[in-house]
Amino acid sequence: MLENIKKLIFFLKKNKEIYLIESNQDEGFLIDSLKDEKYIGLDTEFSWRKTYYPELSILQISTESKIFLIDCLKFKKFDLLNKILEKKDKLIVMHSSRSDTTVLSTNLKIKIKNIFDIQIAEKYIYGGEIKNYGAIVLNHFGHKLDKSETNSNWLKRPLDYNQLEYAADDVNFLIPIYKAQLKKLKKTDKLDIVFSESRREADLGNQELHVSRVKKLKKATKDERAIFLWREKQASKKNLPPSYIFEDRSLRKIAKEIKIKDSNSNILAKLFKDFSSVDDFLKNIKL
Repeated sequence: MLENIKKLIFFLKKNKEIYLIESNQDEGFLIDSLKDEKYIGLDTEFSWRKTYYPELSILQISTESKIFLIDCLKFKKFDLLNKILEKKDKLIVMHSSRSDTTVLSTNLKIKIKNIFDIQIAEKYIYGGEIKNYGAIVLNHFGHKLDKSETNSNWLKRPLDYNQLEYAADDVNFLIPIYKAQLKKLKKTDKLDIVFSESRREADLGNQELHVSRVKKLKKATKDERAIFLWREKQASKKNLPPSYIFEDRSLRKIAKEIKIKDSNSNILAKLFKDFSSVDDFLKNIKL
């Protein structure tokens, strides 16, 4: 029921109705509000410091008249929402979409494809360097966003007023910016390119984490790649950052050491930051 939904009041430049979604009982209102929308703005707030997988805190969704701040530590009914966000007739508007699509695919199994990335669009309209969200908002609406909560603790509860206001403002302008950019792009031959690059960024975000990471090993040997993928698997299993197993700079030294007959686990232990992984490494790595 609508009377049970938490409605927030922030004095944003583009005022919309703002709702905090914390309970699974809010699902009906959320789905009814989104099912007929053609454009959906989307952003996430998450922590990615001490884990292999990003930890999703808030999923922010905007329409032309509403903003929903979904507390992902409390709200758990995502099946219907996933279907809406993955529908081909919904255009999902995002900024710098690769990281957010990574968060969505790893946490909620949402794989967004029909996407428009305003950062990519801004690059093709105005050229020059890649613009952050605040710079794009300032350019189109002359409004300076308060970004002081960017690095705040998004996993603590309760979330405070400033965090919620920041989260709402981060999706408040997405659809208006998209519409302004669309008018400009239609006057050029760049619109299809923007959509194509937006989809490419989303596809990269939808990949398994180890796939995108191993591609960065440009000059690695076959053995180094095998060790790298073992570390990814180990980090995934323990949900630790790969560097907590061993650092990238140790990869080549470990590959050389393992080639030595009767490789000394004590030497490897000096190269590993997670000592408990050494035995598993010696037992399971096949080069």
